[in-house]
Amino acid sequence: QVQLVESGGGLVQAGDSLSLSCAASGRTFSGYSVGWFRQAPGKERDFVAAISWSGDSTYYKDSVKGRFTISRDNAKNTVYLQMNSLKPEDTAVYYCVADETMYRLRVGRPNYWGQGTQVTVSS
Repeated sequence: QVQLVESGGGLVQAGDSLSLSCAASGRTFSGYSVGWFRQAPGKERDFVAAISWSGDSTYYKDSVKGRFTISRDNAKNTVYLQMNSLKPEDTAVYYCVADETMYRLRVGRPNYWGQGTQVTVSS
């Protein structure tokens, strides 16, 4: 089992930056692919970004490429999402996820989910 706890959400204005963190506990964090999903009101959960267990490979939703950066610190059991140039359409609950395989994570079926943190971007 892996437990995930997100932090860092909040209310910002368009163009601002925000950094999310996800602290993991339980089994060996370094063995897992981790990432972020988001869910806007009335919409389905949507893949945002993912990073491999080694940190060598990263993947992003097209609409956040160049604005968001995912990173991880295996020594601290933490994954980060740096969000720059935020837009109102980035408003959503952001979920940290983890899975033994990158494939399962990217198709939206990761085994482990955090409780979510709200990000609101005002225009």
